Amino acid sequence: MPKLSHGLKKFALAAVLGLVTVQSSGCSLFYWALKDAWIAGTFFGTTPLIPVTPYYSQMIEDTYWEEERYKKVPILDPVEGENAPLFCVDNPSEDEVMRALPDMTSGGVAFLAETSRNNVRMVVDLIVDRLDECRFYPQAGPARLHHCHYKATVYYEEVKRSNWPIPFTHVDQREEVVYIDHDHLIRCAGPDANSP
Repeated sequence: MPKLSHGLKKFALAAVLGLVTVQSSGCSLFYWALKDAWIAGTFFGTTPLIPVTPYYSQMIEDTYWEEERYKKVPILDPVEGENAPLFCVDNPSEDEVMRALPDMTSGGVAFLAETSRNNVRMVVDLIVDRLDECRFYPQAGPARLHHCHYKATVYYEEVKRSNWPIPFTHVDQREEVVYIDHDHLIRCAGPDANSP
């Protein structure tokens, strides 16, 4: 117990000496940093610029990319003619299929734990192509819902790699199945368009 109190006394003495010397040394770095942040905040109406890592900026860009391209339901003009062909023609793109896969490759640390996909092959099959009857949709009006459902099977090699502390590489053949819906509305034309 006496050794503990002696160690505690040394630590307290070092802490007091550190506080005294920092205050009287003329080093006022924290004071100037806070003062400049306050001045910049009052001038610009906000806090000073805060650097953002590329991971978060890429995450924001990906969110807007998916919202713009894949999260909206289009409303198409009516197809003319009684026997006009109505079938699904917009197969999912490779980008859409890869974004629909579970993301197991992000979050790794370079040279410590990396996961990647190599030799990717995709097979896209149309599994549902159905057209509903004309009905009224809020904010769209009278329209028909065209169901287009796809099954995408992705074959790839999953490579797990680490260079430290023990270098290794593990390659595994993987197969993932993703279901993608491309449902869209087609406006009704003719006498059925006025009936709700």
